[in-house]
Amino acid sequence: MPIEKYRHPILFYILATLIPWLSWFVAGHISHITPNNNFNMVAASILGILGLASPMIIALSILLPDKELRTDLLKRSFSFKKIKPIYILATCFLMLISILLAQAVSLLLGYSSDQFKLSGVFSFSAGIFPAWFILFMAPVLEELAWHTYGTDCLRKRFNLISTSLMFAIYWAFWHFPLSFIKDYYQANLAESGWIYSLNFAVSLIPYVVLMNWLYYKTDRNILIAIVFHITAGFFNEIFLTNPDSKIIQTILLLALTIFIVIKDRDFFFNREYSAWLLLKCD
Repeated sequence: MPIEKYRHPILFYILATLIPWLSWFVAGHISHITPNNNFNMVAASILGILGLASPMIIALSILLPDKELRTDLLKRSFSFKKIKPIYILATCFLMLISILLAQAVSLLLGYSSDQFKLSGVFSFSAGIFPAWFILFMAPVLEELAWHTYGTDCLRKRFNLISTSLMFAIYWAFWHFPLSFIKDYYQANLAESGWIYSLNFAVSLIPYVVLMNWLYYKTDRNILIAIVFHITAGFFNEIFLTNPDSKIIQTILLLALTIFIVIKDRDFFFNREYSAWLLLKCD
């Protein structure tokens, strides 16, 4: 199987960490030097995008020279024959339902119903790039790294739950330098309070487990991962959501994740990776 050829996790993750971190720490430094200076803003913005795109470039540089891996990549980028409608619906609407339900729960705790109004503005900026551009471009660039190579090179060695938990922890640290770039989402979270930064890190656990559940249930379809990532960012931005409601959302997603993992335990805990196993557990 092609999965057996995803054999360079150490090389991939070292490069996918060092290059973005170098770019982002430099961008963070530049963004605080005369912040309104156009040259500094352009430089910090370009470094931010370069850091974001570098894991994808690394993944493709490993994949594309190998004919079998190229074929596997194309096959799971454009094939939708094995995708059940339930997984498409979950991909498109799970994050919307979770934030609306979290806001509804918050009403019981005395929070305002204004949260259900559309915000009209974004909670972050990205230098010369519009926030909406980052909301859509970041998931594309990231998932063309994490779900072309990064996830499968871990799944080759570990069961799905271990793969997901390891990646969630890694991903939380991977985002760390972004908290130093002026007005970026992670920087604004850090300024809002440590509890919200902690919630972001914890929220990655159910988020990654659910995304990988959808990814492998749809025969490793990369577009599924991209769309799920886009919806996570988009639906958490379009409402006047109280930051505390996002903590409630994390709790709700954790509960859903635990339920799915228990219900489909063989799918998550069996280390063997094979088409037969995936079909059996579906």
